[in-house]
Amino acid sequence: MEGGRAKEEEHDGVSVHSPCKAPPSSASSLPKEQHEVELELRLLEALEIYPPVKLRGVHRHFVLYGLMEFLQKSLDRHFSPDEVLQLLDRFYNLEVLKPDDEEIDTLNHEEDFCLPQSYFVKEEP
Repeated sequence: MEGGRAKEEEHDGVSVHSPCKAPPSSASSLPKEQHEVELELRLLEALEIYPPVKLRGVHRHFVLYGLMEFLQKSLDRHFSPDEVLQLLDRFYNLEVLKPDDEEIDTLNHEEDFCLPQSYFVKEEP
């Protein structure tokens, strides 16, 4: 039985427990993990340009679009706004970034615009 076990532990001159060879069970999950790490690294790079604090306020849609574009160019695949928000949710509490009622009222406030009368009066020399 000793001889059979030695043969089982060594295959092609490399031990089954060798660090240079991944165990068969984790071999299929390895690329996915590497993909996730690459995705998270690119997201963190994008956050240097587009900080999450800017996702609060008037420019939040532009910042989200910038994050989407950065990830699409970096990883050469399409990202939806929801996908980017899910990625951000891994690192940040996005509930804090949602607009409050006062901000919504301010953004929805409309005023009629008119030029001042002095604009229409021509000054003659």
